Amino acid sequence: MQHLTGLCGMSAGTLSELLDKTEGFKKELTAPAPSFSPSLQGRRIALVFFENSTRTRFSFELAARNLGASTLGFSASTSSVTKGETLSDTIKNLEAMQVDAFVLRHSASGSAEFISAITQKPVINAGDGSNEHPTQALLDMFTLREHFGKLQGIKVAIIGDVLHSRVARSNIHGLLTMGAEVGLCSPVTLLPPDSEKLGVSLFTDLDRALGWADAALVLRLQLERATGGYLPSLQEYSVHYGLTDERLERTARHLLVLHPGPINREIEISNRVADRIQPPGYSKSMLLEQVTNGVAVRMAVLQTLLADTP
Repeated sequence: MQHLTGLCGMSAGTLSELLDKTEGFKKELTAPAPSFSPSLQGRRIALVFFENSTRTRFSFELAARNLGASTLGFSASTSSVTKGETLSDTIKNLEAMQVDAFVLRHSASGSAEFISAITQKPVINAGDGSNEHPTQALLDMFTLREHFGKLQGIKVAIIGDVLHSRVARSNIHGLLTMGAEVGLCSPVTLLPPDSEKLGVSLFTDLDRALGWADAALVLRLQLERATGGYLPSLQEYSVHYGLTDERLERTARHLLVLHPGPINREIEISNRVADRIQPPGYSKSMLLEQVTNGVAVRMAVLQTLLADTP
């Protein structure tokens, strides 16, 4: 694996190797006194983020430092991009500075794949438009595997704005490859037009989706959709698709709840559901566990792409 631009087409064997490596890093990361081998000592990783980020950017930075690598921060608003420099020229100039790898987030779908074709350095997709977000899906899959002990056969309902979600796309590819069942639940206006060809179950009724699922992956509702003709109103969306205790009690299913963050509280998920780490209740929130797992996943990815390359 030279790059990680997406999970589409990745084999179950490669996914398993990454998840197994993540498990080892997670054990060390949560130990009382973590001590990591500086396997990436001397490597320089450019964090090229053209969009804002908290969890993804900081977890990549922590992951790199845990492995002994240094990071170079990049902000589009203070770079030569404001003077008209192209993405490819930005990458080529950073490569000329002897950067060893690129972690790229960009608003254009396909940007990570495009950059991987013009550089010999590893490219890691940290989210490209509405295309893919592979490390987020890997940490979601690891969170599920750690809880259930497997991915094969579990049922995961992905709820919300699937149409515009790179997180949903990567999770669909990865979960189906690993033998999980995936259901999509959203208003018809927020389902991809090719949904029926994806090999997933489709729901427009949230109660039915929750009754089917073992775990719920709630997507952030991109608030601009409410004024873009996709939804009548945020209030109506929340009434029909917001994950609340009342809905969970109605279905009487004990669900694991995931969310990639940031969350819109009391819109796609209630405060009580988002914050419930321990019972009682019909759900268990894994939101903060996902953040911890994100550091371990990104350590596994960096180690895989960089540790054995010249």
